[in-house]
Amino acid sequence: MIPHEEQRTVKWFLLFFYILLIGYDFFYYYLLPTYITHKDSGLPSNFWFINYIVLTILIPVMYYLSKVNKQYWIKYVFFISYLLTAFIVDIISYFGRGDSYTSGNVVEVFLILSLPLFLNSRYFWLVSLGVIAKYVLTGFILNTSYLILPIILFAILSTVSFFLLVRFQGYVRAISTTFDKQLQGIVKGVIATLELKDQYTRGHSERVASYALLLAKEIGGLSKEEQKSFYYACLLHDIGKVHIPDHILMKPGKLTKEEFEIIKSHPVVGAEAVKNVEGISDCICVIRSHHERWDGKGYPDQFRGEEIPLLARVTTIADAFDAMTSSRSYRDAMSVEEAYQRIIEGQGSQFDPMLVEEFKNIYPSWVKFHDNYPWTKEWQLPKEVEL
Repeated sequence: MIPHEEQRTVKWFLLFFYILLIGYDFFYYYLLPTYITHKDSGLPSNFWFINYIVLTILIPVMYYLSKVNKQYWIKYVFFISYLLTAFIVDIISYFGRGDSYTSGNVVEVFLILSLPLFLNSRYFWLVSLGVIAKYVLTGFILNTSYLILPIILFAILSTVSFFLLVRFQGYVRAISTTFDKQLQGIVKGVIATLELKDQYTRGHSERVASYALLLAKEIGGLSKEEQKSFYYACLLHDIGKVHIPDHILMKPGKLTKEEFEIIKSHPVVGAEAVKNVEGISDCICVIRSHHERWDGKGYPDQFRGEEIPLLARVTTIADAFDAMTSSRSYRDAMSVEEAYQRIIEGQGSQFDPMLVEEFKNIYPSWVKFHDNYPWTKEWQLPKEVEL
C-alpha cells in the first residue's frame, strides 16, 4: 500500500474504532439497562477502566509512530495492545462467574470487516485468528459455552473478509502494474533525452541508481515500494540538466563562475519539474539535494549534516563514485581504487561519516557491478525493484 494511503486508512480506522468502542460501551452498560431492560447500569467491574487507560496511552504512541514514518506498525501495535488488554480485563472481571459473561464489543466486528482496507494478508490473519483465539481462551478459562456463538460469528465474518481482501489485492496489483509500466516508460524517455544531450553521461543515471540502491539496502529500513520510488528518483537525479545549454554542459575546459552558477541550478529545476509525479514524489529530495555536502558547502540550499535528507546523502556518494569512475569531456575515468580512496578522504567533509562506513561494506558489490556493467546495453528496471 502507498504510504499516504496507509496513513489515511489508519487515521480513519482509528477514529471510527474509538467512536464505536466508547459509543457501544455507553449504550450497552448505561442506556440499555436504564431505559430498556430496567436493570442496574454501570461497567461490569472496577477493572473496566483499564481498557480506556490503555487506549488513551496508545494515542501518543501512535502519533509518535506516525511522526517517525512508521505508519505500517501502528495497526499492529494498536490491535495487539487492545486485544491483550480486553482479554485480561475480561478474565479478571468475569473469573468465577463465567455464566454471567456478556462482554465483547461491536468494534471487534468492525475490526474483522475493515481488514480488506489494509490489503495486508499478514495483518488479516493476525486479527482474524487473534479475535477468535481471544474468545476460545476466554470460554475455556471462564468455563462457559456461551462463547461458541461469537466464535462462529467471527469465523463467518473472517471468511467474508478474506474473499474481499483477495479481490481488493487483485485490483490493486493490476492498477499498480499498469501504473508502473507507464512510469517506466516516462523514465526511459527522460533518460534517453539526457543521454542524447550529453554522451559522456550515457549510463550515468542507471549506474548511480544501482549503486545507491545497493547502499540503501545495506542500510535497511526501506520497503519494496520505497526502494522502487528511490530508484526512480535516482534515475532522474540529473533531469534538471536538460535546461543547461550544450556549450556549458559539454565544455571540455574549466567552467567560468557564471557557467558554474548555471550548472548549479539543475537540482532545483529538476526537483520542480517532477515534484508532482506520483511514484517519486516522496523522494524528490534525492533530485534537489544530491549535491549538498556534509560540511554545508554544497548546493542549492547549503544544508549541513543531518539537515540533508538521508536518501540524498546516499545518492551523493553514489553520484560521486560514478562521476569519478566514468570518463567525462574534461578528464578520463579514475580507477575504482582511487575513487574509493577519495570517498574515504571525503568522510565528514563532503560525505556523511556513517554512510561512508556503510560504503566500505558495500564497496565490493559496487566494484563487481562496475566491472560487469554492459556499457552499451539498453536501460531496464532491475529485478530488485520489480513488482
